[in-house]
Amino acid sequence: MAGVHLETIRYYQRLGLMPTPERDYGSVRRYGKDAVSRLRFIKRAQGLGFSLEEVKLLLELSAGEHCAETRSFAEQKKRLVEKKIADLRGIRSALDKLIRACRSGRAGRGCPIIESLSTGRLR
Repeated sequence: MAGVHLETIRYYQRLGLMPTPERDYGSVRRYGKDAVSRLRFIKRAQGLGFSLEEVKLLLELSAGEHCAETRSFAEQKKRLVEKKIADLRGIRSALDKLIRACRSGRAGRGCPIIESLSTGRLR
């Protein structure tokens, strides 16, 4: 129902993200609606870029009145995402330069992209 594999659930249990349900000897584990909700929470948080360790912290914060702490945590995560976006834009710009250099290169002169990566200098 949550769209995750059984091995994923067991992994989450080992990490302390999911409780292990009680079961009778020899019977299968039964997961209720709470487990499904928790799994969906974990997957949505991961979809927003939170690591499993960060998800664990969010789950701990969810047990009580910790809205200010949760907001602060989300703001920190947003700043990290903004930095990653800036870094990715820089990478894209460097790749654009390499691609332009390759287009302007002359036949028989080697590859400007390979040369730039070898020397560490962008053209």
